[in-house]
Amino acid sequence: MSQTVQCVSPIDGSVFAERPILSLEAAKSAIKNARKAQKDWAARPLQDRIDLVRAGVARLGEMSDQIVPELAHMMGRPVRYGGEFRGVDERASYMADIAAESLAPMVVEESDRFERRILREPQGLVLVIAPWNYPYMTAINTVAPALIAGNAVMLKHASQTLLVGERMVAAFTAAGIPADVFQNVFLDHQTTADLIADRQFNFVNFTGSVGGGQAIERAAAGTFTGLGLELGGKDPGYVMEDANLEAAVDTLIDGAMFNSGQCCCGIERIYVAEPLFDAFVEKAVAIVSGYTLGNPLNSETTLGPMAHRRFAAEVRAQTQDALQKGARALIDPALFPQDDGGAYLMPQILVDVTHDMRVMRDESFGPVVGIMKVKDDAEAIALMNDSEFGLTASLWTQDVTRAAALGAQIETGTVFMNRADYLDPGLCWTGCKNTGRGGALSIIGYQSLTRPKSYHLKKA
Repeated sequence: MSQTVQCVSPIDGSVFAERPILSLEAAKSAIKNARKAQKDWAARPLQDRIDLVRAGVARLGEMSDQIVPELAHMMGRPVRYGGEFRGVDERASYMADIAAESLAPMVVEESDRFERRILREPQGLVLVIAPWNYPYMTAINTVAPALIAGNAVMLKHASQTLLVGERMVAAFTAAGIPADVFQNVFLDHQTTADLIADRQFNFVNFTGSVGGGQAIERAAAGTFTGLGLELGGKDPGYVMEDANLEAAVDTLIDGAMFNSGQCCCGIERIYVAEPLFDAFVEKAVAIVSGYTLGNPLNSETTLGPMAHRRFAAEVRAQTQDALQKGARALIDPALFPQDDGGAYLMPQILVDVTHDMRVMRDESFGPVVGIMKVKDDAEAIALMNDSEFGLTASLWTQDVTRAAALGAQIETGTVFMNRADYLDPGLCWTGCKNTGRGGALSIIGYQSLTRPKSYHLKKA
């Protein structure tokens, strides 16, 4: 009997979707087909590949009426927020726009005696292991530029968003991309590790937990397979005394709570200058107290369940740890009777927090945020850097020079000023420390998905 993978809906705990897992032999057969198809795909003119990827993205957008309720069922995002097509289109379109320039030959010399240049060739077969929290946008970060660059792509999606890979492949295939060039696969962890260890892929891009990234690295050890790893985060916000208070509160609290806090670059800890602290906290509590927790299929719901009850259990454990160590919870549980002790989790704001508490150190990935008062920039920098993660940091000030100077001291992948929780496709999406390694999107994304080949041609 073949094994299956299930998506259990956070709405009611029922099995929403189930698919059979590929055996190792079946996976290798699919890989063989992909490698064969990749050669012809890479031989096509770049503009053809760009046009087909753009068409695939457009087809995906036409599926929104189907995709939006599916996302609600699979991972709990309220339907009122729509799907992810806007972000998918922005990222894919930008990578298509810069493809010709990013992949153009670097000409060192073209004279009567020599031609010397560096070309970029596709890696070959790229495995994309995508997460459930923004399942379309995170996948497109690699899928679109990998295909444009001439790679074949295999997409292994998270079990929580089981149908996403099928939808993406269906859209791109309908647009004209050959079926073997872009494949959706259902694999268990062991088969995935075995395939990586057997050098079946030329590049692996993984977005997920630190533990998952470590497992990918162990599987790839000694194979020299290229890896891109976007792992955990504990992104800070720092509100300085000259900040626009209203904008800072609105943006940072939204960054902490949107999608039930399940955002890769969501805000998980906030540091506020003493003069603004009380006003910031008061406004933050008012915003969060106005949320509506409930079934994500209902249009009035602003906060859906977490994607799985075990994720909610971790947030509750962190919150309880903080309370036991002296933190104060400011959101009244009476406002959120829908909190069922399972996947439906009320939002919470904590003050009197310290870095001795898990909620200020461990990745929460849920609707809870701790807010601390700081006396100056030096204290804020020390606290922001007191983390094993480094994805983004959000700085709030009217002084660009000050923000840039502080940003140079922060151990992070992206520095924001007066915004948060956003991925700019023109900039490299990267991190440091336990957040992982490598870079996606921008011209650097193409460098990861291709390899350089040098030509030194001496003329007779």
